[in-house]
Amino acid sequence: MLVIKNPLWHYVFGMNLRKYFFTFILFFPLAFYIFSQESLKSTEEEYYDFLSLQGITSRPYLNYRTLSDSNWTIMEETVRTENEDGSVTEKTTALPHVWQNNYLGKRRFIKGNKKLSWKIYGPDWYNSFNTAAPYGQNDGALWQGRGYNTSLTVGARFEAYGLEATLKPQISFSQNMAFDIMPSNYDSEYGYFWGYSHNIGIDAPQRFGDKPFFTFDWGDTEIRYTWKTLTVGFGTQSVWLGPAYLNPLLHSNNPASYPKLDLGLRRTSIYLPKLGWYLGDVEMRIFAGYLSESKYFDNDSSNNHNLINLFSLSYSPPHLTGLSLGFHKVCLSKWNKDSWKYFNPFYDTNEAEDQKFSFTVDIISEKGGLEVYGEIGVDDTINFPKNTIESYVTHIFHTMTYTVGVKKNFTFSNILSGELIFEWNNTEMSQDMQFQWPYSFGFHHQITQGYTNKGQYLGSGIGYGGNSQYLEFKMYYPQGKSVLFFHRFNPDNNFLFKNAIYDKSTGESGKLHVENWNSFKGIFAVGIQSDYFVRPQILLSGGFAYNFIVNPLYNYRPHYEHLHNVQINAAVKYFF
Repeated sequence: MLVIKNPLWHYVFGMNLRKYFFTFILFFPLAFYIFSQESLKSTEEEYYDFLSLQGITSRPYLNYRTLSDSNWTIMEETVRTENEDGSVTEKTTALPHVWQNNYLGKRRFIKGNKKLSWKIYGPDWYNSFNTAAPYGQNDGALWQGRGYNTSLTVGARFEAYGLEATLKPQISFSQNMAFDIMPSNYDSEYGYFWGYSHNIGIDAPQRFGDKPFFTFDWGDTEIRYTWKTLTVGFGTQSVWLGPAYLNPLLHSNNPASYPKLDLGLRRTSIYLPKLGWYLGDVEMRIFAGYLSESKYFDNDSSNNHNLINLFSLSYSPPHLTGLSLGFHKVCLSKWNKDSWKYFNPFYDTNEAEDQKFSFTVDIISEKGGLEVYGEIGVDDTINFPKNTIESYVTHIFHTMTYTVGVKKNFTFSNILSGELIFEWNNTEMSQDMQFQWPYSFGFHHQITQGYTNKGQYLGSGIGYGGNSQYLEFKMYYPQGKSVLFFHRFNPDNNFLFKNAIYDKSTGESGKLHVENWNSFKGIFAVGIQSDYFVRPQILLSGGFAYNFIVNPLYNYRPHYEHLHNVQINAAVKYFF
């Protein structure tokens, strides 16, 4: 059998020998200086992730993360000093970092018992206003439509002898003002604008009705039991799968939460018994969840729910520090008494379900403050012309999608650090689909709601069928951080690509060329965002984004149409 141990982190900081005393760093053990679970994509989690590229923290996961799995620790250094009288004094302190004087919340132990702890989350109050069109992603149940949008999140977590209970709901409001939309392809007039046919495509409303609305969502609520690194839980915590920063292919915190049951193995170091050889780190998780349809898809109440099953396996090999590899499989099927067979990650059928796979690779160099990552996604293999080795060789890019990115840290001084992030995402249909049928990575003819929950995409927040290029630069300083970003993307080029199937263009005057060439929808966004600690426990945030939207309705008519949207956002957060 294999023996499971916690990894030890050893560093050498420096040595200064003198006649009567010496000081040196002995080692950096994992400690409880800062030890807490953080919400996905929160200010705190992104800051700790920023520190992980410097070796000040270590990622507690490989590819699968939720609030409960995003458990961060600031490394400590132990300094030993030999005094003139020959005695030795030891002092342990946390490694210095740019926000060391700010308070980001932490676990509190009950009467010093490290098996009994509690933590308070928030309150976290977010507000935004969009002047002309919806804008926003990776925000849970909140839908940031045109007009005023707001969400309030507050919660608490309690841990006792392996039992973990988290209550962290979200209540949100969307003014949902009117804007021009395209004709719906579904029963609701607010539904998405294309699919394979009526009611076969995707439950991704262009607008969520015609009235303002409130939403209550259980958010990151969960009950869990963990023994060493074996864990089982039930709740609604959002899952972020893979190393992507903005647009993971299979799962993110973009949609509303949904109930799920999971079991597996958290990041674990494996050692060969007796010999003690380190074999690497592994992580494995399986879950089954209950997806729901929005109010703006069809009028059939019998098909409102789907079952989602996920299997994720990741490995970080020994002697290749910073490398992690992952294989992930997602299966959607209709919710019925026979659907639980898909909980088996090796069950393989294409008769009544939608399977998607992704392969991830992530490389971190702490010395260089550099991370390079990638994810390749593949849809149902039955879509190959023939399910043979020859088809895999000749049609390797069939249904293939990808996200690649890079992060680079910069240290300008002990109080000023920066981070550059670039990510490229592509989910467009492959060229060989021109000889087959209309296609989208997010659609499936047997899962009528597509790859969504309650009307929002499960993975890539901008949707499927387009491409995205995102560039961001962050500056961290003792009082907070400032961000400048640029984002250019096409939400759904497949809507136009499908028009060329079974057809061809006949020169510059051809109908296909005239009706489609200049009709692509594109969005360019530029924005600034700042977080500022007015007190060590109070964080104020504010931002501004401008969206230049070309052909918002995919219609050239006969010149480019433009829409200008401005988003202003502000938030306040208190750390207990």
